Amino acid sequence: MAGATLVGHSTRTGKEGLAPGEERYTIDKVSKLAGDTWLFQARIQYGSHDVPLPVPVTIKWAGDTPVITLTDLKLPGLGTFTARVLLYRDRYAGTWSATDHGGEMFGKILRQH
Repeated sequence: MAGATLVGHSTRTGKEGLAPGEERYTIDKVSKLAGDTWLFQARIQYGSHDVPLPVPVTIKWAGDTPVITLTDLKLPGLGTFTARVLLYRDRYAGTWSATDHGGEMFGKILRQH
């Protein structure tokens, strides 16, 4: 995942008439912490937010498919989030929620060569 960028969109439940918001998650570096927990040095861009920060994630496996999991994780400057994001080949899809809203997310995984 190091050097990959997830580029796509997210929706908000209850706001289905709005166009999905654009998002970009650039993963600069990945290091293993312990067990299933990894630290992603990431740049998170969506809406008016553009924040570089370390994000500890748990990776679970569904067969050959990794699923990124966050549960009530406080991200400085962004809020508290829960997410389940499935990664397969060059695509990602999942669900996310914050304290008072949530939705779906989906897009492409771009890899640096």
